[in-house]
Amino acid sequence: MAEVILRQVRKSFGRVETIHGVDLHIRDREFVVFVGPSGCGKSTLLRLIAGLEDITAGALEIDGEDVTDKTPKERGIAMVFQSYALYPHMTVYENMAFGLKLSKTDKHDIDAKVRAAADTLELGELLDRLPKQLSGGQRQRVAIGRAIVRNPKVFLFDEPLSNLDASLRVQMRIEIAKLHERMNATMVYVTHDQVEAMTLADKIVVLSAGRVEQVGAPLDLYHHPQNLFVAGFIGSPQMNFISCEVLETSPEGATLALPGGGHVLAAVNATALATADRVTLGVRPEHLFHAGADTDQAISGTVEVVEELGESHFLYVRLADGTLLTARAGGDAPQSIDSTVRIGLKGGDCHVFGADGKAMPRLA
Repeated sequence: MAEVILRQVRKSFGRVETIHGVDLHIRDREFVVFVGPSGCGKSTLLRLIAGLEDITAGALEIDGEDVTDKTPKERGIAMVFQSYALYPHMTVYENMAFGLKLSKTDKHDIDAKVRAAADTLELGELLDRLPKQLSGGQRQRVAIGRAIVRNPKVFLFDEPLSNLDASLRVQMRIEIAKLHERMNATMVYVTHDQVEAMTLADKIVVLSAGRVEQVGAPLDLYHHPQNLFVAGFIGSPQMNFISCEVLETSPEGATLALPGGGHVLAAVNATALATADRVTLGVRPEHLFHAGADTDQAISGTVEVVEELGESHFLYVRLADGTLLTARAGGDAPQSIDSTVRIGLKGGDCHVFGADGKAMPRLA
């Protein structure tokens, strides 16, 4: 397998630049996920690595070789697309073998590679079937098998699970994770689903408007988002954001005034803040809790919606300033619609973002 290095990679369509100077190092055998909303440039960036789009400026290296101007077949990559792209008149075996036949691989080698890939993907009993006789998950495994037989340096996945239903997506997510572990391969995976990103990736690349917002391990991005965009995108449901005023700063953090009264001491490095500054307080739904009357660090609001999930529930609470807060807790909800609740916050779970949207460093 191989590492992939992007150096100030840019892509323009006419006068419109869509990828803005991306620097990225994908290590050998690493599973890297590009994630972001629709139109953020993640698929375009993947296609630049694949050679399906020309790089306008910058350089791309695969396995230590500059492949910026090389064709896709010269890059040693294999790509799995969102659509299965299987030949309907060919069997599973023929679909998986087709690329090898085009490259004039020996018949015995073709047979060995196809059957080995089929065993890896549990397709051995399906080799004589046509695509129309397969389920969606089986078709996607055939598409992955077609990539495996080429023995590429890098696997590229462009939203491979988006056409599957919810249960199949979970199953295929597990299969892809197991495949990476078995093959120990370099994989680059594109998705708009941050749950897929969190569960599959060794490293996540969060993209917005053609720019890299943050790169890091899944839990690093969850616990230490660098800005409002990453904080709002990573985590499901997304982080709550509350506009607050700084009451006081100290070595212990920033004391913030909460809407409708109350306060919270957020455990962040507050040296860049001053009294009366406006900041954004961020707190995840799972870090909020039902607070008693004796809890100082709490905020009050009116319950607008209750979602019962069985093992947990969500409360959607309207605060005094109009902000809708999402709180998650285990079990059944004791609250009802239109009831007033006090929601507690722990300073160690809080994030604070300045006027520029950047996060204040959290205290250990």
